[in-house]
Amino acid sequence: MDKLIITAAITGAATIPSLSPYLPMTPEEIANSAIEAAQAGAAIVHIHARRPEDGFPSSNPDHFREILTKIKAKSNVVICVTTGGSAMMTVEERAAVVPAFKPEMCSFNMGSINFALHSALRYLKEFKYPWEKAYLEMSKDFVFKNTFKDFDYLCEITQANQTKPELEIYDVGHLYNLDHLVSEGKMKPPLHLQFVMGVLGAIRGTPEDLTYLTTKAQVLFGADNFTWSVIGVGAAEINLSTMAIHMGGHVRVGLEDNIYIGKGKLAKSNAELVEKIVKLAGMLGREVASPNEARTILGLKGPDKVNF
Repeated sequence: MDKLIITAAITGAATIPSLSPYLPMTPEEIANSAIEAAQAGAAIVHIHARRPEDGFPSSNPDHFREILTKIKAKSNVVICVTTGGSAMMTVEERAAVVPAFKPEMCSFNMGSINFALHSALRYLKEFKYPWEKAYLEMSKDFVFKNTFKDFDYLCEITQANQTKPELEIYDVGHLYNLDHLVSEGKMKPPLHLQFVMGVLGAIRGTPEDLTYLTTKAQVLFGADNFTWSVIGVGAAEINLSTMAIHMGGHVRVGLEDNIYIGKGKLAKSNAELVEKIVKLAGMLGREVASPNEARTILGLKGPDKVNF
């Protein structure tokens, strides 16, 4: 069994600033939070950018450049940049970071879903910034578009820049989409799958759903042709992380996916969430991978070949 790769998702479009005062927003805050998560045991950090003045999701390369260069200057951690951005961006806007910075890894969403965040309005009555309430309300009609045309575009730019795709699987149909790309030679094993579980509009974060996804991936691709990790959104995070550690998969945690360290208790940092997984891995007898060990497991090109 490979050592456990922990990914820390530092900040993301699905988490609005009013949900937690601990969410990093400026490039400096995001970079510092990523560095702290790496020091706590994360081998990979997953990076979104925000407008520093109000925390709105950003695809501005200048915002990314400051984050990426600050992280690299102080840490050997693997940097995985988003090509997901937000449902309000075009795929060209979302993916502009790949040719610009040639990162070791990037996210690659494997299908369209209804990405619904509006349920947060039930308990969130005050907002830090004017855009947040409208953003949540609009999500009732959000379609996070990831079409076969988008897949072709992302396949081309990831291959051209030697960037390893982290394949985001929000539902079982996304595995079949990936199988189609593999059959056409557009995506080549070994694959790295990231099961995103618990988003309203996609697969739930239940134990049987995780075992189904891993079993179906083995049927489609063969057990030796992929690695996998799991994201448990919200309350599902620690339960699914425990399963993944035991099953030989890998784990993503972080304030993008879950803002709580325990029931009703806000996590004060991404590092705090990473530390919890490190302790859990120790209890379950699974060693945690370093960034260089993660590079070997995933077959990454190395930090000397990025453009930042």
